[in-house]
Amino acid sequence: MSLKEELRTFNKAMDWDQFHTPENLAKSISIEAAELLECFQWNSEYNREDVLEELADVYSYAVMMADVLGVELEDIALKKLEVTKEKYPAEKFKGISTKYNKIGDK
Repeated sequence: MSLKEELRTFNKAMDWDQFHTPENLAKSISIEAAELLECFQWNSEYNREDVLEELADVYSYAVMMADVLGVELEDIALKKLEVTKEKYPAEKFKGISTKYNKIGDK
């Protein structure tokens, strides 16, 4: 069974679908992402297990939101990657982290 199917089954058993609106799921993604960031709050050392748990939460909520919106997460990520490739051509941005609208034509 896929993760999406497992999440659907679990949420149905818990009667939690009623809470999984796009707004609530977006909030949950943000909250879990903040908890992931908290793992690195004071220095670059981190507890790998804590990081993996928070990353799993972010990913699970993203899968649920994509499901509620009726899209496949991989499809929209690949589509966004194509847009990013156009904004950041390798010959112009390789090895630099400058935002696309902050770099001159060099």
